[in-house]
Amino acid sequence: MRVRDLLAPQSIELNGAPANKKEAIEQMVALMEKRGNIRDIDTYRAGVFAREEEGTTGVGEGIAIPHCKSDAVSAPGLAAMVVPGGVDYEALDDEPVDLIFLIAAPNTKDNVHLEVLSNLSMLLMDEDFTRALKAAKSPEEFLDIIEKAENAKAQKEAAKEAAREEPSDEQANGAGSDKGYVIAVTACPTGIAHTYMAAEAIEKAGEKLGIPVKVETRGSSGPKNILTAEDIQRAAGVVVACDAKVPMDRFDGKHLIECKVADGIHKAEELVTRASVSDAPIYHASGDGGEEEDDKDKETDSIGHQAYTHLMSGVSHMLPFVIGGGIMVALAFLIDTIAGYGASAGSASTGSAFGTMLPLSAFFKYAGGLAMGMMVPVLAGYIAYSIADRPGLAVGFTGGLLATSGNALFASYNWTNLGAFNSFIANFAFQGADGGSTVSGFLGGIAAGFVAGFVVLWLKKLTSKLPASLDGIRPTLIYPLGGIFIISLLMCFIFNPLIGLINAGLSSMLTALADANLLVVMGLILGGMMAIDMGGPINKAAYVFGTGMLSTAAELMDKGASATDPAVIACYVAMAAVMAGGMVPPIGIALATIFFPRKFTKTQRDTKVSLFVMGASFITEAAIPFAAADPLHTIPATLVGSAIAGGLSALFGCTLMAPHGGIFVFATVGNPLFYIIAWFVGSIVTCLLLGLLKKNAEE
Repeated sequence: MRVRDLLAPQSIELNGAPANKKEAIEQMVALMEKRGNIRDIDTYRAGVFAREEEGTTGVGEGIAIPHCKSDAVSAPGLAAMVVPGGVDYEALDDEPVDLIFLIAAPNTKDNVHLEVLSNLSMLLMDEDFTRALKAAKSPEEFLDIIEKAENAKAQKEAAKEAAREEPSDEQANGAGSDKGYVIAVTACPTGIAHTYMAAEAIEKAGEKLGIPVKVETRGSSGPKNILTAEDIQRAAGVVVACDAKVPMDRFDGKHLIECKVADGIHKAEELVTRASVSDAPIYHASGDGGEEEDDKDKETDSIGHQAYTHLMSGVSHMLPFVIGGGIMVALAFLIDTIAGYGASAGSASTGSAFGTMLPLSAFFKYAGGLAMGMMVPVLAGYIAYSIADRPGLAVGFTGGLLATSGNALFASYNWTNLGAFNSFIANFAFQGADGGSTVSGFLGGIAAGFVAGFVVLWLKKLTSKLPASLDGIRPTLIYPLGGIFIISLLMCFIFNPLIGLINAGLSSMLTALADANLLVVMGLILGGMMAIDMGGPINKAAYVFGTGMLSTAAELMDKGASATDPAVIACYVAMAAVMAGGMVPPIGIALATIFFPRKFTKTQRDTKVSLFVMGASFITEAAIPFAAADPLHTIPATLVGSAIAGGLSALFGCTLMAPHGGIFVFATVGNPLFYIIAWFVGSIVTCLLLGLLKKNAEE
């Protein structure tokens, strides 16, 4: 379907002046209404805004292509607007947009909007074309420019097809010079605009450089212009400009450049030039759908991009466990509060049992706790899966389980007459009765996921020369057995014990601060510790210290101390600082998704309600997906905010007699108004720091 056929003069505005993105979309919808192909304008408008919530359609280079497929559309159509002064459209490159096309597609199976979007995206990659559109003096001239461009493109495509069917000797040998034939694949997560914009940029670069190029696009409507075995065989180099997974084994033994789809758009000439002279490492496929490549052969930016892709695979699979399990735990606290146990949450009869005082609340806490307990294993498992495909899953899950469980498995065994080797295992690896001193948490889970993935890749490479008759036992025996054994050794004897040493040091430091009555310093440190790894060893050390201080307070009072004794108050101040710090990260992040929405993806923004619920319930783990996705920016922001909350809580002399519960145990808080102020100030600081530190999210 041609772009020109979907436009009408009445749906084109050449002097638009919207004040913002919302107004621009409103004006575009009004233009589309003039086209006469909308049954229900309100439904269509809502659909356009709903699509925009999924991710900006401002694709960069001053262009936006909003679109909607809806039952409210009777026939496909386009509207266009030139904005001479530009408008802030929240585009991917943060630049103003001055050319907007709106697509309306009926809700049919043919996905006409994807076809139009791909054709339009490729046309808009031509700067001369977009410049001419912006300079058009009338809608008729605007339409004429599009028609001429489409005719020229159709002729070029026909010539390309003819060349593919009957390649000349010169083409078959690589263009009659020392410049070789280049093939490429482009793909983006949505499979729409960037996929085709990168393809067009690479093809144009080939034309400019005199290098023959063929580009396979893997968009939402399926792969197009698929590379043949002959294409791959004769190619001097391959460019894979993708932000989505594509079949790679076919490129085994070829010089291959792997990069982001954005590089395919903005660095096309460099990529084509390098590929044409085989200036790229040789790609080695694993042979079973996975990918193997020596780290030294990967480009620096490609390594970072791949690591981010693997990490996000784990985070996206982990998120439902955090939200579902966390809200169920919060409901357990709510049920006990409604039943009248909230005020007694700090008493000896309730204490740590708060949330399980009734069979119904106990059910919610038990099931929710199990679900939340799965989040780190799932994170590790799917990081490994992203790296090494299915064989990595079991190894990653095992590493994640060891990260959350610690090394307590055999601690209760009463061994005697051990030799030196077994004594080493017993005394070094299995350190605590509850494993608390060796739990490495979500940071350990991330490490376990990456290590597991690369262990499996190493096993694949190590066994690649085995006889073909043994291929069947590689994924079913060698990978899981060898991988689980290796990841278990690494977690139990390296990662988890090292964390145990860190925990012991932290506990000693906190005890010394409490003994010296340095309560504000202690509050700052406790609050900050709660936000570093959010359920991991540092967080756990702070929480165990806080609950331990509650036990100390009870012991002091059993010996005759009063509730107003400074030593007793210091214990309760410590617990208050712990909970204040732990409540900040989810709330601060939730606020940031509201005030700085461009810093987060649509999926992340949609979790703000659950973040508020879990943050108010003292479930710090709600922030883990955000910290895991962007630790370098998120953790400093939560650390500072939580430290401030803990420090202010201690400065105001706030006390807490309950070990858990968030707002549901505020009846046990001393100086509750100032406690809320400390909590809110810390959350606002985290929100502002996230807005300052984080980069705009890539949808």
